[in-house]
Amino acid sequence: MTRIFAITAVAAIVLLSVAIWLVTMGRTGDDAFAQCRSSTVAGGAAEIGGPFTLVDEGGQTVTDTDVIDKPTLVYFGYTYCPDICPYDAARNAEAVTLLENDGYMVKPVFITVDPERDTPEQLADFTSYIHPRMVGLTGSPEQIKAASTAYRTYYRKQDAEDDYYLVDHSTFTYLVLPEEGFVEFFRRDATPEQMAEATACFIDAR
Repeated sequence: MTRIFAITAVAAIVLLSVAIWLVTMGRTGDDAFAQCRSSTVAGGAAEIGGPFTLVDEGGQTVTDTDVIDKPTLVYFGYTYCPDICPYDAARNAEAVTLLENDGYMVKPVFITVDPERDTPEQLADFTSYIHPRMVGLTGSPEQIKAASTAYRTYYRKQDAEDDYYLVDHSTFTYLVLPEEGFVEFFRRDATPEQMAEATACFIDAR
């Protein structure tokens, strides 16, 4: 009787091990980047990102395929932002520099949510100061709204009696890969080192 119980126990352990292996393999098979992710998106990553048409710093109309031609960190902000946007843009630039030092070429992109003031020239001055490879994008209010909606960002111009208004906006940075689209977002508390490490993981996992 004891021998039967022992055999049954061994069989149960084997079956449990196989079940765990199958579940684990199924999860990694569904998501090639599972080991890199530290965030979750309601509805899945496919709910964020998509086509957009904007205007670059040279005044040329560009699309998402023109812009996202390599791993890209996308941030929505505005150049007249007094503190948050410059800090976040500089943090993103530092992450890009860390990645470049390790052999990864990642493009930093800054999309304005203040197209009234952020002309191509204004963006060029801002991005060249932050990072030599940072790309600034503007456009019509409708184009900006469409891009913001695609990435599920929020922004709202505050009431003001002059041109010195502020714009409330979300502060996520999005990692977008040219073949896969959006794969990850980073909050404001993410350090350049954390962003660089996660971004390298996603690039290596492709």
